[in-house]
Amino acid sequence: MIEVFICEDEVNQRSELVKHVENYIMMENFDMELALSTGDPEELLSYVQFGGEGMGLYFLDVDLKHPRLDGLELAQKIREYDPRGFIVFITTHAELSYLTFTYKVEAMDYIIKDDFDKVRNRIFDCMRSVEERVGRERKEVGKFFTMKTDEKVIHELYDDILFLSTLKTKARRIILHGQDRQIEFYGTLKSLEDSFDERFYKTHRAFIVNTDKIESVNYVNGIITMVNQEECLLSTRASKDFREFIRRRGGKTQNSRPISE
Repeated sequence: MIEVFICEDEVNQRSELVKHVENYIMMENFDMELALSTGDPEELLSYVQFGGEGMGLYFLDVDLKHPRLDGLELAQKIREYDPRGFIVFITTHAELSYLTFTYKVEAMDYIIKDDFDKVRNRIFDCMRSVEERVGRERKEVGKFFTMKTDEKVIHELYDDILFLSTLKTKARRIILHGQDRQIEFYGTLKSLEDSFDERFYKTHRAFIVNTDKIESVNYVNGIITMVNQEECLLSTRASKDFREFIRRRGGKTQNSRPISE
């Protein structure tokens, strides 16, 4: 179920938002629930960090009168715990819309409170869009690595994962190396081995690699070079079986790209 959140510190406007969200969930029979409506951004953050399911829909007032967090800063914090959530800003200040790019929060929409009929329609459009997008992703659930930790919810396409490695400087910390970002989280590679499909291979006690993202393998030196030129280790113990695994695939990735030696 998609969790919907409202953070608006003006009581009457918050009540209007709640009414419209709840009415639309009921009328359209969407797989959504209003998880929290509040004027306190810290209350929302606490919920998202410790109780949220991830990929929530957030309606945030930009102009929060909180001493430590305005709506944009709140959105940045939400991104730490729910990187794939949907954020919608609602404000009276059209001139602040450019700040959503400055804060790099990837907002879904920026709704101006100039006409509440328009506001209501834009809210409905956002909810409909999220329902459709999440519905499509659920049909492709096997294509995603999803993990909830105490710190965040990780939801990443398998195709976007290059490899996972342990962090030498911190115990029980893992780094997921993606196409365009890295995600650090608490855990062990051993506990994650069964979370991945057949293209992923544990080449070393400190590495699980996506074999579709391998550029080349140096079996003599035990070095695997990925398509982004990062290097992973191949242990002596794993080398023979890994070489046979690659040989059975014709020395190619699943999408038929040759792996050089």
